Amino acid sequence: MDKFFIFILILSSFAFSSTKIQKRVQYKTYFGSCPSKVAGKLTLSLMDIFEKNRSLYDLKEKIIDDKLDEKHFLMSYNINYSPSENLIKFKFECPKPLMKAQIYKVNGEEFYTAILVEGGKFVDPTYEVLLRAEKKLTGTLPHLAFPVGKIDSGIEQELTQLIQDFNKDYKGKISEIILDEDKKLTLILSINRNPTSAFLGKNYWSEKVGKLVKVIDYMKTKKTIPAVINLTNSKKVVVKFSDT
Repeated sequence: MDKFFIFILILSSFAFSSTKIQKRVQYKTYFGSCPSKVAGKLTLSLMDIFEKNRSLYDLKEKIIDDKLDEKHFLMSYNINYSPSENLIKFKFECPKPLMKAQIYKVNGEEFYTAILVEGGKFVDPTYEVLLRAEKKLTGTLPHLAFPVGKIDSGIEQELTQLIQDFNKDYKGKISEIILDEDKKLTLILSINRNPTSAFLGKNYWSEKVGKLVKVIDYMKTKKTIPAVINLTNSKKVVVKFSDT
């Protein structure tokens, strides 16, 4: 009788302790256009944190405090946990790279390089390397010369909008954009393998881009493209042709 009682006690103790053991959380991921190597590493790191206390609040607080979104090139993220499924879902989105930037000092010396992405932010140039390694970025990126003194001035967002103002055909023709210390903007386009410099000046860039496209489209019908298109004065357009 005593042995039977002890056996029941052991079984009861085992049943109680087994309820304390939590099953390992399963997870699903959606990386979008993000480099999977970086997004995958972040996912595993976040899973380790979540497994400790099953708290989404603590997880998101960790992301914010350690700026994990910036460090892993995230444009947005969404994390949801379903207790009934014991499943956590990660959804990451990363920005499209727009230009390869050389950030320069007042004396013209290169300060550092970066990648301008949609949303008007500069990110570490390794972002391009990671995307190309996974073939999530093909083709060449146009170059951007940007003065270090204009960082975080809002001009990054203006340039992003400027690129978006071009249609798909003309985006591929931009080879370089140069911004000087006085906020004067120059575009260098490659049209039929010939360079065309477009001077946009300080203001009304979007409006001037519209005029620039119209000028080039008209010149194409004449089977000639100007070497220089001056739009610094928003009320008139001056064109110059190469001597050759």
